Amino acid sequence: MTNQTKATALIMAGKRSGVLDPLAARANVAQKCVVPVNGVPMVERVVQQVSACERVGAIRIVAHEPDEIAALPTVAKLIEEGRLTFAEGKFNIVDSVFSGAEGIEFPLLITTADNCLVTPDGYSEFIQKCFAAQAGGAAGLARKEDVQAADPEGQSRFYQFRDGGYSNCNMYWIGSEQALSAAEIMREGGQFVKFPRRIIKAFGFVNLIRFRMGWGSKEKLFEQVSRRFGFKLTPIVLSDGHYAIDVDNERTFAVTEKILKRREGEAASA
Repeated sequence: MTNQTKATALIMAGKRSGVLDPLAARANVAQKCVVPVNGVPMVERVVQQVSACERVGAIRIVAHEPDEIAALPTVAKLIEEGRLTFAEGKFNIVDSVFSGAEGIEFPLLITTADNCLVTPDGYSEFIQKCFAAQAGGAAGLARKEDVQAADPEGQSRFYQFRDGGYSNCNMYWIGSEQALSAAEIMREGGQFVKFPRRIIKAFGFVNLIRFRMGWGSKEKLFEQVSRRFGFKLTPIVLSDGHYAIDVDNERTFAVTEKILKRREGEAASA
């Protein structure tokens, strides 16, 4: 497989400045990304899945406290092989993306250290569809019915479009260095369903109305946003609703661990 069909993976594993995440506090660790889920630290799981994807080349982890992460077995092995490096986490997610993108080869697959349910096939599907769409930037989405089929408790809020409800999968695509400006959409952390004012800032007021009323298609919204940024942004619909379930809090931790126990049995070993 040639480099033209591969992406560099950027794994966002930062922490909020001066705040100990409740899940980290309960697990007695310094940062959320190393909290074990069914026996394996979250970021270790994500690195295992990303590194097993045949469409991923180099891997970079963006973190504020890399030493704790670097000691994990899969991470340490990939560092030794020269495939994995670290970049410094900044005070917000956009500047952290910029930090992670310095000096690495595009295109970028961006994922998060709490995406514990995404498989190598899931990452491969996303990358393949981004290449096929010739996307300058992209976001992975899952259909409401697929998310609810994966687990009815896995997600309660959805983006509503004319063709149905969708959930964000925390998978993003930056096709080139010029397309890095698309990362500005994430400057306030996304969460557009919970914080609609963020849609106004990122996409414009008219698109907020369309979004809230469910009048437009997701393709139309991305087309409008593409005009604002000057390159093609694409919604990528993925086939598995599990990909939209990440670990944000105690509820989603319990949902994720329940699903992993079904897949792996009790207390998997790293």
